[in-house]
Amino acid sequence: MAEKDYLFNKRRYRFLVLSIFIIGIGFVLMSGGESTDPNIFNNEIYNFRRIRLAPLMVVSGFILCIFSILYKDKK
Repeated sequence: MAEKDYLFNKRRYRFLVLSIFIIGIGFVLMSGGESTDPNIFNNEIYNFRRIRLAPLMVVSGFILCIFSILYKDKK
């Protein structure tokens, strides 16, 4: 029986799972910063983690995802 030629190999699946994991961590880092009282504004929403780090992780996760899809193995 002939061996099937799959679109993704083990290495590409690892990159894809890693990228999804990085995107998920980025969205978790964005969460929070809410105020218990709706009449009081909480400046915690503008900290480094939510404004700089989390979007950087999400974008890098998407770039890694695109890389895992477009990566061509040398045969």
